[in-house]
This record gives sequence, structure tokens and C-alpha cells, in this order.
Amino acid sequence: MITTPQLIDSLAGGLRAAPKGFVARRLTLGLCLGAAIALAATLYAWGVRPDIATAMQSSSFWLKLAYSGGLALLGFAAILRLSRPDGHITPTTWFGMALVILAMAGLAAVELWRAPASAYRELVMGSTSAVCPWLIALLAVPIMGITFWMLRTMAPTRLTLAGAAAGLTAGASAALVYAFSCDESALPFVLIWYGLGIALPTVAGAMLGRLALRW
Repeated sequence: MITTPQLIDSLAGGLRAAPKGFVARRLTLGLCLGAAIALAATLYAWGVRPDIATAMQSSSFWLKLAYSGGLALLGFAAILRLSRPDGHITPTTWFGMALVILAMAGLAAVELWRAPASAYRELVMGSTSAVCPWLIALLAVPIMGITFWMLRTMAPTRLTLAGAAAGLTAGASAALVYAFSCDESALPFVLIWYGLGIALPTVAGAMLGRLALRW
């Protein structure tokens, strides 16, 4: 009869440490593949906004990219840590996420403060608020699906948090892709509706993480 220590030794025997950078390369590959699918879907469905050259000359366009891209990078940094058994999100990453959101909130407040009251509705609601967050969440599906698949080959233990980080990264990456098609650039609109589009897959990832990432 095999004893418990012998069973553990047999299971652990022959295990080798993953090559240096393996986790980062695998997750990067998954994220890029999912983002490529989202980009292809965006270009097929809506194309690039026709005034992209003019939009790129405005600071609001680049702030929209910085908001989405900053959250995507910070979410990815969280995934890298949470993919390991002893993983945790560092205070620096939490602080970075809060800083990105608060900075955009501050800039949005300044834009509203400078605008006349008659422009408030347009700055907040734009013309696509009813569909914007849902389109971002939809584009996040392939990114989150592939990221979850990659995480299942690793050893996360904080499953809810890892799922939320995957959802955040997917949502923010989808928002970054969608930004090149969407002609809304008002900062209050971006803060609220892009933020909601990022929050939806984040919540979904947290709910799915405990089940989908179990090992």
C-alpha cells in the first residue's frame, strides 16, 4: 500500500520550474490574441472613425486612450501576480488603478465646470451612451475567454480576484480597441460609459473566477 508521503513524492517527483518569463509570455500571447479578435470585429462592424486624423490632434482622444490603456496595463500587472499560488495585488497596482480613475474623474469635472449648463447632457450622455458599455463588454468576451484559458494552465489561488483582474484587463483592452471606432471623446462620457463597459466584464470575471479557474 502506498503511504501519503510516498504518493506526494511520486506526484511531485520530476516537476521542474517553469522557464523564466514563461507566465508573462503566455499571458501576453493570450491578451494579444484576444485583442486581435476584438480589433478585427471592431473593424468589420464599425471601421475606424472617419475623422481619426482630426481626433488624434485633440488631447481628449489621447486621454481616452490613456484611461483605457492605463487600466489595461494595471490589470495585466495584477494578473501576472495572481497567476501564481502565492500571488497578490501590490499596493502600487491598487494605487495606480485609483490614480487613473481619479485623474479621469478630475479632468471630467473640469470639462463640465468649464462648459455651459446647456452642454452638460451632451458631455455626459453623448449620442451612444445606450450602446457604448455593452459594445465594450461584448468586445471583451474573446479577450477574457482566452485570458481565463491561459490562467487555467497556471496556479491561481485567489480565484475571485484573479477573475476580476482578467475581466478588468479584458474590458479595458476592449475599450482601447473600441476607442478608435467611437467618435465620443467628451471626458465625462468616457469616464462614465467607458468605465461601465470596463466594469461589466470585471464583475463578470469575479463571478466566474471561482468556478472557471478552480484547479
